Amino acid sequence: MADGPTILHADLDAFYASVEQLLDPVLRGRPIAVGGSPRGGVVLAASYEAKAYGVSGGMPGSRAAELCPGLVFVGGSFHRYAEIADRVMAVLADVTPLVERISIDEAFCDVSGATHLFGDAAAIGALIRRRVRQEVGLPISVGAARTKHLAKIASQVAKPDGLVVVPLGGERAFLDPLPVGLIWGVGPVTQERLAARGIRTIGQLAQTPSPILQRILGHASGHTLHARANDEDPRRVTGRPRAHSVSAQSALGRRTPTPELVRAVLTHLADRVARRLREAGRAGRTVTVRVRFAGLRSVTRSLTLASPISATLTLTEVAERLAWAAIDGTGEPEITLLSIGVSHLAEQRDLQLELDLGPADPWRPGSSVGAARSAVDASVDAIRARFGRDAVGYAPAVLGRDALVPEEFRELAEHEV
Repeated sequence: MADGPTILHADLDAFYASVEQLLDPVLRGRPIAVGGSPRGGVVLAASYEAKAYGVSGGMPGSRAAELCPGLVFVGGSFHRYAEIADRVMAVLADVTPLVERISIDEAFCDVSGATHLFGDAAAIGALIRRRVRQEVGLPISVGAARTKHLAKIASQVAKPDGLVVVPLGGERAFLDPLPVGLIWGVGPVTQERLAARGIRTIGQLAQTPSPILQRILGHASGHTLHARANDEDPRRVTGRPRAHSVSAQSALGRRTPTPELVRAVLTHLADRVARRLREAGRAGRTVTVRVRFAGLRSVTRSLTLASPISATLTLTEVAERLAWAAIDGTGEPEITLLSIGVSHLAEQRDLQLELDLGPADPWRPGSSVGAARSAVDASVDAIRARFGRDAVGYAPAVLGRDALVPEEFRELAEHEV
C-alpha cells in the first residue's frame, strides 16, 4: 500500500500550439495562434508566449493580433494531433494500466500498483515528464493527489511544464489560498457571483455552508462546488469501457440563438455524430440535446424514438426540435454551447425496409423517406472516403461554416462515453 498520493493528472501544455512548435522549429519561443487570422476567424489555441499577451482560445483573430502584434497565425496540423497525443498516452500506459483519458491531451492515472516499481508519486511524475519530453518532444504538467479533482487542480498549478504533489494531510494547506476559478466547473460568471459575496479563495468556499452556496448558485452547483472545495471526490480512475453513447458539442461564445445559427450548428454536430455511428455500424434510440446559456445555466432535453437512428437529416430534425424546446422554455437571450448525444445504441449494419402501408414517417429508418435519407448518407460517406471530408456536406452546415470551428479540430473534440 502506497504511503502517499497515488492519483495523477497529466495534462499536455498548450497542446495544439506546442505541437505546431514541435513540427516547425522556427516557431519555437515565438507567440503563435492556431486558427484565425489578423482579419478575423477564431483562435483555437495559443502558445504560452502568446498567452503572456492575453491571447486565448475562442478569441477573434483580429483581437488577438491587436494584443500581440508579433503573433504568428498557423492553420493547424490536424492530421498529426491525435497521433502525437496517442504517443503520450502510450507513455502513461507503460507506467500503469489504469489510465483514464478524459480528452485528447489529458488523462488520470492510478499509480498505486506501480510505486513498488518506479517510486512514489513525485518520482513517477518526474519519470512521465522526462519520457514525454524525450520521446515525444512536448512539455507536460503533472499533478498528484489523493483524489481526481485535487490532482487536476495540482496539474493546473504546475503549469507550465511542472510537477506538483499534494502530500497526504496537506490538502487544506494547498487548497485554501488558491482562487476559486481553479475548481473544475467554476467559470467567470460563477466567480463573479461568489466574489460579490466575498468568496474568492477555495478556503473561503469550503468554509461557506452548502445551503448558502445552493441559494447563490442553485442546488446542484452549490452542493457540488462545496464538496469539491472540501476535496470530497470518491471517483476512482477507471479504464474506458465500450461506448454507450456518441456525442459532440460546439462552444459558441455568446450568441443570439437565431434559426440559422442553431440549424447550422446542429446540422454540423449531427453530421459528425451520425457519421461515427454509421462507421461503427450502430444506431441509437435516445437523442439528447444540451443548451448552455450565457449565465452558465444548462438545459437538457431528450427524446427516445421507436427505432434506432443514424441518419444525419433525421438526427438534425430531432435535435432541432429539442434545442428549441430548451431555448424557448427559458427566455435567455444568448447561448454559449450546443451539444448532441445519441444513446441506447444497437447494432445496425443493414436497414430493414418497411411495407409502404401508411403515411411515411421520416424518423423511422425503414420508411420510404427514412430509406432515402440513408441512401443520401451512404453517398455522402462514399464521396468523402474518396475525395476528402470537404468534398461534400449538408447545406446548413456548409453555409454556416465561417461561424464554426474547422471540421478537423471539431472532430478531435468529439467523444464517446
